[in-house]
Amino acid sequence: MANPHDHPTALKDLQDSIYRDKVLRARNLTPEQRFEGGLEHTNFVMRLMLDGAMQQNGITDIREGWAEVRRRMERLCRARDHQFYTFQAPA
Repeated sequence: MANPHDHPTALKDLQDSIYRDKVLRARNLTPEQRFEGGLEHTNFVMRLMLDGAMQQNGITDIREGWAEVRRRMERLCRARDHQFYTFQAPA
């Protein structure tokens, strides 16, 4: 594969190739493997949220960090419940 900096379309070609590989791998997964992958992704994202909340607030106690994540998630749920976010494009 060409160096992405050598040619103007090389980066796009690399991105397309990576995406294509991911799609082909996903198509070969069993439903159980897909489910497990979803759980792993969820755990990864929750850990990122914990690390971010702790870093942003200078928290060192993991229980306080999870309390902050919980507070943020509850805030998102309230926003969703009041329809501050929508899944449909405006008319």
